[in-house]
Amino acid sequence: MDRGEICGKFLDLVPFELYPVQEEALLAWFEEEGGVLVTAPTGMGKTLIAEAAVFEALHAGTRLYYTTPLIALTEQKFRELQDRAESWGFPRTEIGLITGNRRENPEAPVRVVVAEILLNHLLVTDERFDDVSAVVMDEFHNFNDWERGIVWELSLVLLPANVRLMLLSATVGNAPEFLHWLRTEHGRSVRLVQSDERRVPLEYVWVGDKLLTEHLPTMISEDDGENRAPALVFCFNRDECWEVAERLKGLKLISANQRAEIEKLLDPEDFAKGVGPKLRQMLIRGVGVHHAGVLPKHKQAVELLFNKKLVPFVICTETLAAGINLPARSVVLSTLLKGKRGEKKLVPSSGAHQMFGRAGRPQFDTHGYVHALAHEDDIKIEKWRKKYEQIDPHSKDPGILRARKQLERKRPKRRTTEQYWSEGQFNTLIKAGPGKLASRSMIPYQVLIYLLTRTGTLHEVREFLSKRFNTPNRIEKFEEQLDSMIGNLAAFGYLTRAEDGDQITLDASINRLTVYRSVDPLYGAFLADTLPRSNFDEKVMALESVLPVPPVIERKVRIPEDLPPGPLQKEALEPALISMGVVLAKADGSLVAAPDEEYEDYYEEPEEERPPTFPEGLMILFQSKLAVPDEFFIQPKWVAGAAFQQGCDFYKLVGACNLAKQEGLVLRHLLRLVILAGEFYTQTEDPDYQTIGEQATRICHDVDPRYTDRFLTEAEEVKEIAKL
Repeated sequence: MDRGEICGKFLDLVPFELYPVQEEALLAWFEEEGGVLVTAPTGMGKTLIAEAAVFEALHAGTRLYYTTPLIALTEQKFRELQDRAESWGFPRTEIGLITGNRRENPEAPVRVVVAEILLNHLLVTDERFDDVSAVVMDEFHNFNDWERGIVWELSLVLLPANVRLMLLSATVGNAPEFLHWLRTEHGRSVRLVQSDERRVPLEYVWVGDKLLTEHLPTMISEDDGENRAPALVFCFNRDECWEVAERLKGLKLISANQRAEIEKLLDPEDFAKGVGPKLRQMLIRGVGVHHAGVLPKHKQAVELLFNKKLVPFVICTETLAAGINLPARSVVLSTLLKGKRGEKKLVPSSGAHQMFGRAGRPQFDTHGYVHALAHEDDIKIEKWRKKYEQIDPHSKDPGILRARKQLERKRPKRRTTEQYWSEGQFNTLIKAGPGKLASRSMIPYQVLIYLLTRTGTLHEVREFLSKRFNTPNRIEKFEEQLDSMIGNLAAFGYLTRAEDGDQITLDASINRLTVYRSVDPLYGAFLADTLPRSNFDEKVMALESVLPVPPVIERKVRIPEDLPPGPLQKEALEPALISMGVVLAKADGSLVAAPDEEYEDYYEEPEEERPPTFPEGLMILFQSKLAVPDEFFIQPKWVAGAAFQQGCDFYKLVGACNLAKQEGLVLRHLLRLVILAGEFYTQTEDPDYQTIGEQATRICHDVDPRYTDRFLTEAEEVKEIAKL
């Protein structure tokens, strides 16, 4: 069969009427030699378009890669495509799965893989692509990801010209420019098929006369035509999520029957400690909280109750919009501004449209609703205005005149300390459209090492950087960063440059840098070489310092000032710092107290004069060895250290540090420490790192065993996937 016949046969099997974007995309796929980029909102049937590519590969007897960004999504697509292949009359074994440690039918003609697997196969010389007809890149807007976007970009660059592309994405703001770049810089002509049409259209509502606690109850109705729940209520601050939920739990939001159903579904043991009892009380009153600080087992309970329509409101941060599939009839924005206090700005349009896109469930709703509330001061002013205008200004009645004067004295006003937003800004966000694709971040050391291994010359690396999808100014910054990276690699003896400045010779030791993925590789290798003289606590401090946590946690987990200095600090680090002229103590010997104020994640402490902590001293020493000054993350803290001192009791830790509302972030920090300690153990075989990993694992397992096992299993898979 030729491609036209395959197209006709596939269309004959579709049991429903196609959306216009589906029809256009399918015809474009079978007509265009280079392939297609399809951008359309969620729910517009892009999966069917991908299935057409799989259908064609199976009938033509060629190979195809189907990539996704997530292990869980890859496994879901694998099962779905096996079912679909069987319905087309092909064996299920024609569909294979490769995610790292898990491999099923890995030699199958159609391989469903995590995006990194495709890149690895492109980098391995014995993996041939002569008979690969196409690559489907699902969720292609991940090209925009700061950390992993380079995976999609490199794959596009390395794919042979004979491989056709099917790029499936949510709507993007610069698709024509992206395809122009793909054509001019990489010689690939891909047809654009795009649509802004939503399967469930959105209605936008500005709420200027009701406070949040007044508005949300009005959204609930037994009349389905009037009902606007379930709804996601977005806040840009985790503490604010809890505050809003606390205010709502006193309202009548659900029936007695709903409460009874909720109580049946909640496992008492899962909600017995930490913030669990508080969250349970909120849930049985119809309010859930969902953000990174909530434990995974609690988030799962919230998602279950919301999807069962038992809990009408989930108060959440915008991270939910970018990841979890939690569809709602409505979304509510409690603010349109985000940022540091006094410096807040309008939320980026890309983030706003991700939140808007959560409204409207194709299987339940004919419309989705987006509600934006005015600032509570403006709402109070509007309420006052309506009340004031009801008083007859021409009345001579003494009582009415007195009431009018009393009301005038109580007139609310805007505060000079607050930032406000408007209906006009809401309309600006609506019209602004989705975010744009770009090559976001500099290539990591692992990619640089690969490029140097392949080419041995700097000019080819520069040529790659010059062709990235970004502005000339940003590309110039990438090239400046390249010079810094090369200079610092040379300073540590990992490479040498020839006299011409272009030819590069790599030292065999450079391969050790690829072990470190949870920390900057140069700093990771420096720590591995420096820490053998340290004790257990010093290793814990050093490792924890390279794992970022939000300021709301950092302020509560400072390294104890009474922690005795270890051997590395006393015998090597302090003498080295003194020789460098670093002041190790304040003249008056006084201690600098941390402020009590706690506001939000964007809070920044004023700088203070104080001696460097042990991790900061390590960073100063490391920076002194660099050929070119560079920015490396460091954040001294004592989270795992405190947990170990608390007898490895997670809830004692969060209780002592007042972090019950940030439990999920603390758990994730400890799990990331397990991964990091494993990387150091792989490199050094120091049993202290093994002990750190084992103790942190035990703490996490006691809190949430299912999530802990899944996190660590996926981390092992990612480690296998990420080997370049």
